[in-house]
Amino acid sequence: MSVSRQIVEIAKKAGVEVKGPIPLPTKRLVVSTLRLPHGEGTKVYEKWEMRIHKRLIDVAADERVMRQIMRIRVPQNVYIEVEIIR
Repeated sequence: MSVSRQIVEIAKKAGVEVKGPIPLPTKRLVVSTLRLPHGEGTKVYEKWEMRIHKRLIDVAADERVMRQIMRIRVPQNVYIEVEIIR
């Protein structure tokens, strides 16, 4: 959440129009794995879950603001996609 907050702060300081962050639905990826059996017991499964949270931010920015946004330090587990629409 801190990355989206930084993007909004940069845009507001520059005085450009910002819409968002708009939270999109969370995706759940569940993987079931069979644990190693110990003796003659019932099958035991482990469940691993990964949740993907997405935020949508619309920034009507010029080249200067986009360069500032590109300089933000992003953690390795955060993925940012930039789409430029003219």
